[in-house]
Amino acid sequence: MISRYQRILFWILVGGSVFMAGYLIYLHQRVRSTAGTEGDDTPIAAPASSQAESITFALAHDADGTITNTELSVALPGESAVRARALVERLLSDDALPRSEHPLPGGIAVEDVYLVNLPLTAPQRTGGESLGVPQLPTKAEDADPMTHASGQLAVVNLRGSWADAHPSGIETETLTVLSIIGTLHANLPSISYVRFLVDGQQRATLAGHIDLARTYRSVDTANATHP
Repeated sequence: MISRYQRILFWILVGGSVFMAGYLIYLHQRVRSTAGTEGDDTPIAAPASSQAESITFALAHDADGTITNTELSVALPGESAVRARALVERLLSDDALPRSEHPLPGGIAVEDVYLVNLPLTAPQRTGGESLGVPQLPTKAEDADPMTHASGQLAVVNLRGSWADAHPSGIETETLTVLSIIGTLHANLPSISYVRFLVDGQQRATLAGHIDLARTYRSVDTANATHP
């Protein structure tokens, strides 16, 4: 004869089994419902990548103090400002590789490159017939070529940590600036002038010698001695 204790234990086990079965059914239905609302069988598209193209880099050579234009096959983005940044970053990162003919520090060198349409807009005058109308000063009034130039101004914003580690010397600093200008000129003909910043601020020199406070013309710098 089954004791009262055994009957109680039996019904407890039966009740627990029923509860667990119901809970498992609930979980199964919930998983199916979630999969039906959030799942997506559409294949994820692979990230788009640019195709490699022939790009001209103005490479510096410390041994003879020259710049030579060299064609390399590189994949670059299409948007002009992003393309300009990628060009300069690739140029300077290659100079940090072993056996570089213009050894430079490694790490990220370029914070950003900005392209500004020229001529630059002058401040509004406040008197006479030109009241409220943006006016460009004449060349006699303002010697800044940016107020009368055409094309685009490229503002290359270098990282301070990279600039601080750059080798000091008039020739090596000049070659770095020449190679950047020449590379931008060869691949982005809309750029007519180039300026340099370091950490978003104007800096007197790159590493104690070449002037970074001036504006440089975008020209072919191969075999040049100064920008």
